[in-house]
Amino acid sequence: MKKITKNLLNFMSTRLGFVLILLLLYWIKTMWAYTIDFNLDIQGAYQVFLAIINPIPISLLLLGLALYVKRTKLFYSLAFGIYLLLFAWLVSNSIYYREFSDFVTVNTMLASSSVSAGLGEAALELFRPWDILYLIDFPILAFLFFKKYIRMDDRPFNKRASFAVTSLSAMLFSANLFLAEIDRPELLSRGFSNYYVVRALGLPTFLGYSANQTYTANRERSKASEKDLEPVTEYIQSHYAEPNPEYYGIAKGRNVIYIHLESFQQFLIDYKLQADGKEYEVTPFLNSLYHSNSTLAFSNVFNQVKAGKTSDAETMIETGLFGLNQGSFMVNYGGTNTQQAAPFILSKNGDYTSAVFHGNTGSFWNRNTAYKQWGYNYFFDASYFTKQDDTNSFQYGLNDKIMLKDSIKYLEHLQQPFYAKYITVSNHYPYTTSLIGDEIGFPLAKTKDETINGYFATANYLDSSVKAFFDYLKESGLYENSIIVLYGDHFGISNTRNPDLAPLLGKTSETWSNYDNAMMQRVPYMVVIPGMDKGKIIDTYGGQVDMLPTLEHLLGIDSKNYLQVGQDLLSSQHQQIVAFRSSNNFVTPKYTSFNGRTYYTQTGEEITNPDETIKKELDEIRNAANTQLKMSDAIQTGDLIRFYKGNDLGKVNPKDYSYLNSMKALLAIEKEKGDQSTSLYSQRGNVSTVDLFNSPSYRALHPEQFQTSSSDEDSSQEDSSSSSSSSTANP
Repeated sequence: MKKITKNLLNFMSTRLGFVLILLLLYWIKTMWAYTIDFNLDIQGAYQVFLAIINPIPISLLLLGLALYVKRTKLFYSLAFGIYLLLFAWLVSNSIYYREFSDFVTVNTMLASSSVSAGLGEAALELFRPWDILYLIDFPILAFLFFKKYIRMDDRPFNKRASFAVTSLSAMLFSANLFLAEIDRPELLSRGFSNYYVVRALGLPTFLGYSANQTYTANRERSKASEKDLEPVTEYIQSHYAEPNPEYYGIAKGRNVIYIHLESFQQFLIDYKLQADGKEYEVTPFLNSLYHSNSTLAFSNVFNQVKAGKTSDAETMIETGLFGLNQGSFMVNYGGTNTQQAAPFILSKNGDYTSAVFHGNTGSFWNRNTAYKQWGYNYFFDASYFTKQDDTNSFQYGLNDKIMLKDSIKYLEHLQQPFYAKYITVSNHYPYTTSLIGDEIGFPLAKTKDETINGYFATANYLDSSVKAFFDYLKESGLYENSIIVLYGDHFGISNTRNPDLAPLLGKTSETWSNYDNAMMQRVPYMVVIPGMDKGKIIDTYGGQVDMLPTLEHLLGIDSKNYLQVGQDLLSSQHQQIVAFRSSNNFVTPKYTSFNGRTYYTQTGEEITNPDETIKKELDEIRNAANTQLKMSDAIQTGDLIRFYKGNDLGKVNPKDYSYLNSMKALLAIEKEKGDQSTSLYSQRGNVSTVDLFNSPSYRALHPEQFQTSSSDEDSSQEDSSSSSSSSTANP
C-alpha cells in the first residue's frame, strides 16, 4: 500500500500527473453535481455512459493547454487557474440551477443584473451543507504541496506529447459528439433543451454552444436598424385581411383555452382503423367536435414548421410569425427578442391572466425563458405535477390524463378571463412507449413499421384525454364562458414513412407522391365556441401562422396594428397561399408545389409542362409565399419589434415574471382581491373542482372488448384442457 501511495505521489509530482489529477477532481465534482444538484432526466445505460464520459474531453483539452508552457511556476499557475475556472463554472451552475432549474447561458451572464435581481438577498440561502464537498480538494492539495508530498516538476513537457494530449482530447470529444447524436439526432442544430446538451456533452461544451447561439443571434440583431422596419410595416399593411363581421368579437371577453394536439394530423379525423374484422373509430370525441354546430372546423390548415417542430408551431400561434429556417426561434431568440405575443396582447386587451400547462421539463425548447418574453404570467411544468416514473410517463413527459388532472388545482385559481395553453405529449413519436397498463387496448395497425402501428392507439388516448378535460369544463362551469382552440402542431408520420402508411389510407406505396406528402401536412384546427350555432367545416386554405389573427378577431381585437404576417382565416380577403418553411414549397386551392414538383391541388395531377399562363400564376404565388417568409425572418432575426411604435402595447419586461412558487402567487392574488376575485375557485365559494375531473382508462371505457378477450381465453383454455384429457384417455 505504501508503495502504491508513493508511486501515486511521484506521478502527481509530474506535470502530466498534476493535470490528470485535476481532471479527476473535476470529473468527481461533476458526477456529484449530476447526481445531487441537477435533474438531467437520465434514462437507460446509454445516457448514463454519456454522462460519465462527457466531462472529460473538453476539460482535458483545456487543462492540457498548460502542458505547452515551459516555465515551471507559469505551468502550475495556468493549470490550476484553468481548474479554478472549470470549478467556478460547475459550482455557479449548481447554485443557479437550484433557483432557476436551468443552466447559466452566455445571455444570462451578459444580463447579470437580471440574474442578481432574480436571486436577490436569498442567494446565500441557495447554498447547501454538502457544498463543502466542492471545496474539500483545495485544502488537501495545499497540504500535499506544503508538506512536499507533491513537488513541482521543473522538467518541461515534451511538445509532441503535449500535442498528443490535445489530439486525444479532440478524438474523445468527436467520439462523445458522435454518441450524443445517436442518442439525440440534431442535438446542437435543433437545440431541443439545455438539459440535453449538458447531459450528453457536459457543462464546458454547453458554454461553447451557448456562446455560439448568442453570437449568431447578436450578429443578426446588430445589423438591424429602424430603417429595416419600413418595408416590413408596408407589407403588413398591404397584407392585412379585414375581419369577417359575422364572427368579429363573437367570443369577446371569454376565457381562451388552447389544446395542443401533439403530432396530430388531419387524416385522423373521422378515420376508422380496420382490425380483427372490426372498425375502430380512432378519435370519436374530436370527430364530434369537428362536426359540431359550436365549432369552426378547418379542413385545409397545414403545419408550417421546420426543424423547430413543436416550438415552431408555438411561435406561430403565439406571434403570427414563422419560426426559423434553421434551428428553433424559441431557443435561439426566444429569451432575448422583443415580442408582442398573444398573452401580452390579451393582457392589454381584456386584462387576461395567462398560463401554460406542460408535463415536461421547463427548459425544453427554452420555454422557461421564451414564455417570459411572450408575457406568460405562469408556466406550470413537470415540477408542478405528479413525480414521473415508469408507470405514468415516458421520455417526453407526464402522460396527458395525469397532467390534465394535476392542472386543475392551478387552473381553478387563475383570475378570469384567462388565456391558458395545454401542451399534450402522449401522442409523441415513437408511439410505442407512452401507453401503460389499463390504457393499452386500442388495436395496433398492421404494417411493417412499428411507429405507424402505434400511432392510432396513442391518438385514441389523446382523444379520450381531451374528452375528459371537456367533461370537466362542463361540470365546473368554465365551458360556457370559454373558447377552446384545438390545433395539431406537426406531422406524426414522417414523409419517409408515408409509403408504408399508404395502404391504410386507400392508396398504394408505389404511387405515393410528393403531392401526397404535401397533403399529409394538414393538421386539425378547431375553434369551439359554446352556445354558437354558426359552426361549420370551412375549406379555406391556411396555415398555423394564420391562427393568431383569426383568434384576435374572434375576441374583438383588430390585428391591424401588430407585426403579424398571418391572415384571419375567416376573412373574405384571406389569400389562401400557404407558405411552407422551405422556400418555393407552397399550397393553394389550385396549385401545390412540394420538393421540386408541382401539382394541381384538387386532382393531384403533376404539372410537367406548364404553359405561360400557369408559369405566371406559379411565379406570383411563389413570390408571395417567399415574401411572407422574408418579412417574418426580418422581424425575427433582426428583432425589429423593438423599434415598432405602431401600437400602444409597450414592451414585455421578463423580470416581471417568475415561474417559481406559482400556487403561492395565485392564492395571494385571490386573498388580495377578496370578493372581487374572478377565479373559478372564488366563484364557487372557495370550493375546489379537482374532484370533478374524471379520466377513465381505455379498459374502463371499453370493458366489452376485454370481456370478449377474456372469454376467448377461457374458451381456449377449456378446449386445450379437453383435448389434453382426450389424449390421455386415448393413447
